[in-house]
Amino acid sequence: MNLQEFWFLLIGVLFTGYFVLEGFDFGVGMLMPILGKGSDTRRRVVLNTIGPVWDGNEVWLLTAGGAMFAAFPEWYASLFSGFYLALLLVLVALIVRVCAIEYRSKIDDPRWRAWCDAGIGLGSWVPALAWGWVFANVVHGVPLEADKNIGGSIGDLFGPYALLGGLTTGLLFALHGAIFVTLKTGGEVRADAVRLARLLLAPTALVVAAFGVWTQLAHGADWTWIPLAAAVLGLLITGAAVLLGRDGWAFTGTTVTIAAATVLLFGSLFPNVLPSTISDAFSLTVDNASSTPYTLKVMSWAALIVTPVVLGYQGWTYWVFRKRLTVEQIPAPIGLPLRPVED
Repeated sequence: MNLQEFWFLLIGVLFTGYFVLEGFDFGVGMLMPILGKGSDTRRRVVLNTIGPVWDGNEVWLLTAGGAMFAAFPEWYASLFSGFYLALLLVLVALIVRVCAIEYRSKIDDPRWRAWCDAGIGLGSWVPALAWGWVFANVVHGVPLEADKNIGGSIGDLFGPYALLGGLTTGLLFALHGAIFVTLKTGGEVRADAVRLARLLLAPTALVVAAFGVWTQLAHGADWTWIPLAAAVLGLLITGAAVLLGRDGWAFTGTTVTIAAATVLLFGSLFPNVLPSTISDAFSLTVDNASSTPYTLKVMSWAALIVTPVVLGYQGWTYWVFRKRLTVEQIPAPIGLPLRPVED
């Protein structure tokens, strides 16, 4: 394995971690209006399931984007030439989501919290759908021209395969989030999350299977049948575990499915990083899109030193905040009594 292949693999690992970890964050935000329906306390329970970890999960995207920029600058530049507005929309949605989560509790006003909840929902739905659409387009290929800019019309990026990719990540992240809530809560919130997860099982399995088979038949390699089979196995584990009330196994199942689906996408893409539908000669590969060997060597040493520290810290965070939450554990808002005041 040369350095170009190593960094392609590492970027795939980073996006896998991002989709697995930030995927349930998106799912929780997408489902918050449903699981938090009826009271602000319920919504706070749902939001607090990701409260200690959501910002750490976003670091995976920053690292993946930085690695792509440094290791494969041609890939990064060409991708933005065609997806600039879409990726800008994702960035704005993520910023809105960050502000909504951080500022929701700062003002004790129902209208303020309603606007923040809307921002959390918007900031979760947009990236959840957009990432599948972007990666489906990348795997399928884009009208990349000789000057390494993406040409054609916007309609070229909204084919049925790309739209199915967006629907796949949207449903899969929603199911992942519902199961995460079952794992992290108790009482009535968990009961509602279990019911919602059961409702999402069938449509998610159908869409994921359709997208996975399409990807494999149209773009896959011989060995990528393995991650496709792993994704299907993960869904089977999830379905059985949800029906049996085994929250940990259900979450393991969706984790396996998301990770395997990401491996399927990156495996189907390699050795290209951005295929051209105009001519194979215009396609970007791990070789012609990479930085110099010296740059990759310096980056590799930095990654080997820093990555274990980051993984250790994030693992410690999940361990510290591993317990379940219930409505009874949520304190009253600032300025309100914790219990009725006697005369």
